[in-house]
Amino acid sequence: MITRKNKFAEILKQYNYTLHSGDIVAGTITHNEKIGFLVDIGTKEVGYLPKEELIINLKNTIQNHLILINTTRDFFLVTKNINTQQCILSIKRLDYIRAWKRIKQIYIEDIVFQLPIHQINKGGIITYLEGIQGFIPKSHISDITQHTIKSKILTINDDKNQLILSNKSAQLKVSLHKFKIGELLYGKITMLKSYGLFVNIYGIKALLHISEIGNVNYNIERFIQGKLIKVKIIHLNMKHGQISVSIKKLTNITNHHQQ
Repeated sequence: MITRKNKFAEILKQYNYTLHSGDIVAGTITHNEKIGFLVDIGTKEVGYLPKEELIINLKNTIQNHLILINTTRDFFLVTKNINTQQCILSIKRLDYIRAWKRIKQIYIEDIVFQLPIHQINKGGIITYLEGIQGFIPKSHISDITQHTIKSKILTINDDKNQLILSNKSAQLKVSLHKFKIGELLYGKITMLKSYGLFVNIYGIKALLHISEIGNVNYNIERFIQGKLIKVKIIHLNMKHGQISVSIKKLTNITNHHQQ
């Protein structure tokens, strides 16, 4: 009786090909060893898959390695052992290449997605997209739920394994229909700074710079945190999720409270 393993080996033997580093090869995992797996790739020497080359994200390491035995799939050929001519294989590196291809497509299509929060530190938030670690700088965080955060890709560099995301940009993109250049809206004053103040409009933080207040002698005491003011949208920065507003020639302060 011809087993699935033997049938696969017979098919591979029909092809006379030379393997090189960087090739993607098909193979069947045949044996589980202490620090790796033996893989039948249809050559005289069996391939070797180190266990650290299994997956991108080590925190999700497969506990039961026996489930991989007799699995047939693609592998990335890392290198050849000069002495034994054995091919050193990787699943992780192949998944890494494919993950970056998907990330680049997501970036091109400007997609907004919800990601799990892996860790929060002083600089921002660490998360994962397609198994690749991403970082959301503190300056690009607007709203955080309990376990996830809405995100959009800001910059990518697969050569340096850098994936920078933006929560602000994602929030603005999904709310863009609410904002138009020149439109008059009401916003709640949330923060007072020496260079101006920040206003919350539909959950998005907008900057009212001192130059757009219309008074050279900017008096911060004129503005009260929590009060509503009427503002005019003058600039939308979609990439960085930034909104700039102005109150020049408008009625500045209202007596209304945020509902």
